[in-house]
Amino acid sequence: MKNRILFSIVLTVFSFVFTVAAKQEKYIKHTVVKGETITMIAQKYKVTPYDIYKLNPDSQNGIQLDSVLLIPPTGEVVAAPAPKSTPSTPQNTNPTTHLVQPKETMYSLSKQYNITIDELKAANGDLLKDGLKIGQNIKIPASGSGQSVVVAKPVEVEKPVVKETPKVVAPKAEPKPVIAPAGTTYHIIEPKETKYGISKKYGMTIAELERLNPQIANDFPIGLKIVVSGNAPAPAVAEPTKKLVAEAPVVTNTESTSSTKKYLEEYVVKPKETVASIAADYGISEKELISLNPELKKGVKLGMILRVPKGQRKEPVRKEQGNLSKSINTNARKQLALLFPFNISKLESDTINSTQARLKKDKFLNLTLDFYAGALMAIDSAKVLGLNVDIKILDSQETKNSSNVAALVQQNNLQTMDAIVGPFYQSNVEKLAELVQSTKTPVISPLSKEDGKKYANLYQSMPLNDVLRSSIFNYMRSKGGNIVAVVDNKKGSIKQYIQTAQTAVKIVGLSEKGTVVADSLKAVFQKDKLNYVVLASESTGMILATTSAMLAAQKDYQVQLVILEPNETLDFEEISLTRLTKLKLLYPSLSRPNESDEANQFDAKYKKINKILPNQYAIRGFDVTFDTLLRLSQDKTFEETVQASSSEQIENKFEYVANATYGYSNNGIYILYYDTDLTIKEAL
Repeated sequence: MKNRILFSIVLTVFSFVFTVAAKQEKYIKHTVVKGETITMIAQKYKVTPYDIYKLNPDSQNGIQLDSVLLIPPTGEVVAAPAPKSTPSTPQNTNPTTHLVQPKETMYSLSKQYNITIDELKAANGDLLKDGLKIGQNIKIPASGSGQSVVVAKPVEVEKPVVKETPKVVAPKAEPKPVIAPAGTTYHIIEPKETKYGISKKYGMTIAELERLNPQIANDFPIGLKIVVSGNAPAPAVAEPTKKLVAEAPVVTNTESTSSTKKYLEEYVVKPKETVASIAADYGISEKELISLNPELKKGVKLGMILRVPKGQRKEPVRKEQGNLSKSINTNARKQLALLFPFNISKLESDTINSTQARLKKDKFLNLTLDFYAGALMAIDSAKVLGLNVDIKILDSQETKNSSNVAALVQQNNLQTMDAIVGPFYQSNVEKLAELVQSTKTPVISPLSKEDGKKYANLYQSMPLNDVLRSSIFNYMRSKGGNIVAVVDNKKGSIKQYIQTAQTAVKIVGLSEKGTVVADSLKAVFQKDKLNYVVLASESTGMILATTSAMLAAQKDYQVQLVILEPNETLDFEEISLTRLTKLKLLYPSLSRPNESDEANQFDAKYKKINKILPNQYAIRGFDVTFDTLLRLSQDKTFEETVQASSSEQIENKFEYVANATYGYSNNGIYILYYDTDLTIKEAL
């Protein structure tokens, strides 16, 4: 199935209504000469490589000198202007007959002509009683959907420019301001500094800092000299050299405690608030909030008075958990582009591996095709709902360090799109966001978990790892639980995270051999609370020892097992499912189990089309694409829908929140647990 998908995606442009010239039945015969490739032949006859592969299936494994290829006649493909309303009677774009070629099946023909197998059989009567045969001239009935595929002209890819990585100068012990004689104070940005940290140091707000330094609106590079007081310098003009005054020597900032108070205010902790939620409200990190309030290391309590940045609190927006499909507006026609890394040119130039061989070993290609298959399901669902959206699907031809994004933007005018999904790699999606930020075109990153540069038009749809971790701790605190942690010596990063960001959590000491002692665990339990035990270990022995101690303590204490990330060791035979369900294993997840009628219908339809049940990437492809299509089909702009509404699709939740600087991140996390009836449920 993936082999068929692969050769139907060569820079294909999808739209809900297209007119395609009827195919002719006569073919051109071409004899292969020395040095020719499929791409060269396709360009010669103004067709696509897919057209040649379709008529000559064996050519997918390479072409030989003097072999004869069938070439379809050059047909002009024209996209019809979008009508105001979908016509009730679709036009028939199919030819009346078709000459059966090698390796064609009724299924492939039904997909090619957008008809069902039953319609094909009915049109040919007894002719297809024994199946298809090469050379048969069969009848093709009228298409029922009226949707056709237009193949776009291949895009020439710019060679990626490899930039030399600049050397980073080691930071000095203390960032120092530079004061000019005219009364303007400058500051040179040091590694790990933030806008908040600098604005706090000089008693100003982030907005004031950006007003003085417009160049930091979308970038904050190390070593940049910025204005922190006085007036921003005027743009450089051609003046005599004598007017350029040398900067004064560097002086040490002597900010006093009294000046610190000028930019702080007091805040009283309200019910159900956490360190994470308060920090998010003020656009700072949990670590920065704790540095202002060391008492938070012992945990946050109702009524505590905290020191917070003055005038920077964001008024919380109450988002509706709504069904976006109930508020669709199809009056305005929208444009959506999907940039997926099919890397067709790489496949065509691979003279060693056949397509089938490539599919067997190329995991990234398989991931891409699964995601694409899910996206096609979303497009089909959008068509059923009557969404007024034109969709372009383009090959981003990307690796982790390169892509043809710049060429695609220029050749397809992507800055005019209403939204863009993709590319896959973080560096490439950031590049795209930068290229189209002038028009504020939303760019949705579909798969990356990396926390990179922030752009006002960049929407990170995959929750970050820190969000996953903080969400489970926020949940446990909201339940008033006693949180303890058992951390393997090999999990140093998790231990450091707990010690810096979750300071109220008690870490259980290990023996000299690095194992957990049952008495040490029991000593930190509390009888009047639910005791959450966060276990960070991939050692079967440590997992068995910890869970055995918890099971033994259940007669005297309420206990629940917690993990912060997927752990394959829990799937080993030595650790039974019964053990985990008795301890109601609790964990954060990007997706949920969904047994609803809608989810089951999706699975059935996907299997009918692709002959296999959807995996996580196919479902992710559907969820991201369909959520984007629905948000484009509202009365509001894409950004306004993000600010007003969260949504849930098949397995994924989209709850975008504004970053402290620019853009949006998805905080849609599920807290799940193993129940005693051997099912996985959502914790409430």
